[in-house]
Amino acid sequence: MDILSILGISIGLAMDAFAVALAASAALRGATARQTFRFAFHFGLFQLLMPVVGWAAGLTVERWVAAWDHWVAFGLLVAIGGKMLASSFGEQEEERSRKDDPTRGLSLVVLSLATSIDALAVGFSFAMLRMEIWYPSLVIGIVAAGFTLLGMRIGSRLGRLFGQRAEMAGGAILILIGLKIVLDHTT
Repeated sequence: MDILSILGISIGLAMDAFAVALAASAALRGATARQTFRFAFHFGLFQLLMPVVGWAAGLTVERWVAAWDHWVAFGLLVAIGGKMLASSFGEQEEERSRKDDPTRGLSLVVLSLATSIDALAVGFSFAMLRMEIWYPSLVIGIVAAGFTLLGMRIGSRLGRLFGQRAEMAGGAILILIGLKIVLDHTT
């Protein structure tokens, strides 16, 4: 596969990471350099590793996983998005930002996993095509990290401008991304 095809696949896979980073950093109302690095690193790492996992699994489990992968991504994104929506109401801003940092802990792992499930399917397809996996996976990971970084920077500015509304919008965007994934896979 040529580099332009790999870049096209990489950009397509990075779009969910970009949108989630945009929503999460808007909810943070100004992500720090450390938060931005954590998000970009983890999203890039998961996007790099998931094609390798999919490639290694190959054809043996493809039919089994393909039947429910979109539902897993949907559930994860709705859970995090719902949490963001719920937290946008009520608590003081300082208290909320300490408790609900999507760039830490379980939220970070869940979002990284949810945005990289499509990369698992790409790995499956690479195995069927008998392609090498390491170079495309590396490109996919780097592109995802770059798009995540860009989304975090843009979202931080939006979060500072729009405050609580940005957090509500961020939660709604995550839920909509989850719905889009399910619709893409079921229609």
